[in-house]
Amino acid sequence: QIQVVESGGGLVQAGGSLKLSCAASSSISMLGSMGWYRQTPGKQRELVAEITYDGVTTKADSVKGRFTISRDSAKNTVYLQMTSLEPEDTAVYYCRLRLHSRDYWGQGTQVTVSS
Repeated sequence: QIQVVESGGGLVQAGGSLKLSCAASSSISMLGSMGWYRQTPGKQRELVAEITYDGVTTKADSVKGRFTISRDSAKNTVYLQMTSLEPEDTAVYYCRLRLHSRDYWGQGTQVTVSS
């Protein structure tokens, strides 16, 4: 069973930065796409950014110009660099690995941006 584990969340002031990490338990994960999603209470989970096995990225309009997704295949890890954070970015951030039509989710990491 492949596992993904997020880390790097925390409390930051508006305008600040955070870097999230998502580590997968198997190198085979690098054959799939990995993405970051976020969810706030009462709302659906939404895509923040995604990167395919060959490096193609997709980002939500709300984070373009502020967030960057990248992957280190040697470490089976995907990163989300978040800058110019806004209170609206406050959410639980989840990592998702999609491999062979199966989804593997992490437990989530809380990001709180204070105004």
